[in-house]
Amino acid sequence: MRVEPPRRLRGTITVPGDKSVSHRALLLAGLAAGRSYLGGCSDAADVDATRRLLGLVGVTVVDRGPGQVSVLGTGRGRWRAPDHPIDCANSGSTMRMGAGALAGHATVARLDGDASLRARPMARIAHVLEPLGAVVRCDGVDGRPPLEVRGRHPLRGGCTVRPPVASAQLKTAVLLAGISADGPVTVEEEVATRDHTERLLPLAGVPCTVGGGGPGRVTVTPAEPQPFGLRVPGDLSSAAPFLALAAAHPDAELRCPGVGLNPLRTGLLDVLAAMGAAAAIEPAAVPAGGEPVGEVMVRSSRLRATSVGGGIIPRAIDELPLVAVLATQAQGRTVITGAAELRVKESDRVEAIALGLRAMGAVVETAPDGLEVVGPVRLIGARVSARGDHRIAMALAVAACLADGASEIEGAEAVSVSYPGFFAALAAVCG
Repeated sequence: MRVEPPRRLRGTITVPGDKSVSHRALLLAGLAAGRSYLGGCSDAADVDATRRLLGLVGVTVVDRGPGQVSVLGTGRGRWRAPDHPIDCANSGSTMRMGAGALAGHATVARLDGDASLRARPMARIAHVLEPLGAVVRCDGVDGRPPLEVRGRHPLRGGCTVRPPVASAQLKTAVLLAGISADGPVTVEEEVATRDHTERLLPLAGVPCTVGGGGPGRVTVTPAEPQPFGLRVPGDLSSAAPFLALAAAHPDAELRCPGVGLNPLRTGLLDVLAAMGAAAAIEPAAVPAGGEPVGEVMVRSSRLRATSVGGGIIPRAIDELPLVAVLATQAQGRTVITGAAELRVKESDRVEAIALGLRAMGAVVETAPDGLEVVGPVRLIGARVSARGDHRIAMALAVAACLADGASEIEGAEAVSVSYPGFFAALAAVCG
């Protein structure tokens, strides 16, 4: 994809439905006994992988219009064994959370994916599901996919699971499995991660208690999920490239209405505030399916360096490559620490964004758990690689819009994993 820097940026971007919520809502609807309806469902390739999983276990998912789907679930414990391995493509969300949903059925399922997914660690799935009685085997090297899940119904309840890393996907895997247990199941995290699943479960009539021992403690009480209706909020992670671009560009004002404002997902907004960005947030009066929503507006700003680490990392993990891009335009040295998980995403995002930004003239130093960027610098258009990673492709597109001269992004098609219409939306606001 060839990207030329725009002179000015103006417009309103309506982003697709939240990918994280869409995955979870589809899986929960598949476990419900009856027909559920979702509006604003993400059209990302990752979410398509979760839809394929549901089709292979006997759940019927039907398109009713753009972003609108109906899901005829079978009820807990009634999924059939898939006829062949489930292709999760590039979606770690499908593999991890899908494994949790599959664990509560007396079936054997094999989950596989593309080369990128096969390189990602999955032994941690076994760590959180085996205390409930499921058997999980990783057939790849060093605990990597393909993954085999031998489920049972009911699973063993009355246990507390402590994930080895702070991960909302691991937590969700346990909670979805716990729906089919014979007693309550508790997850304890050292750091509270995004809570979309906890907000969805009561919508389907499944009791879920948060707290009672710390903010990272969640307990699910087994119950038959009931069909539900949900309007999925706009994906803040999809809006993030436009918000970052507006803050760093010298002549910009962009609005993103209807986006989710879940406080465990708004880390980028906090980083923007710390960097001195001119941003305004207008919360909507009515939440969407338990999720707070609203409009975010960002305009051109004089940015200053900041430090990003600690509890903000899980709340901004997907947006950290964008923070690195912002740092190239900020005064001073920006430091990101405690983000080792970036190295085991769809790519090694620490190295991927550092290589891309260096090719454009940025001063970037990497560390095992993060990076440092010195700014401001004048970026120069260059040929860069997304390395098969949708977040890197979008972050480099933002950098290209801030550079002098045109840039070419190899592998830009990776944006389809989360936001197929990204470049069309970018072109629209660039005029």
